Amino acid sequence: MPTEPQPVTLSQAVHVAVEVCDDGSSNALDDLLARFEDDDEPISAIEDIEARLDEILGPPELDEDDPAFTMARAVIVYLAHRRDELDAAPGELLRLTARAEFAGDPPDQVVRWLAQQGVTDV
Repeated sequence: MPTEPQPVTLSQAVHVAVEVCDDGSSNALDDLLARFEDDDEPISAIEDIEARLDEILGPPELDEDDPAFTMARAVIVYLAHRRDELDAAPGELLRLTARAEFAGDPPDQVVRWLAQQGVTDV
């Protein structure tokens, strides 16, 4: 008998975001993972994912010197709206996230970081 897939949790989205953004350049990603590791709330049930992240992590402006963390935060927001992309290839997920969350114009440090990850077509 087929069963419905389990809803994507905030913890799962954070795990994927950290996994695709962890290039060893950011110590903040370990903390991000730890803060949300037990949050099994369906991400679709969170009315304003950006506000939730701001409440727990602080405003995104504080991330300016950590492009991997900036992108991880953006990937979480992207996955909140595009849960069907949870299993996308890392480079594809980063490209789609940069286009969607930064309207195709991510900050310069993020563009440089994405290029180091092999993502140049944002």
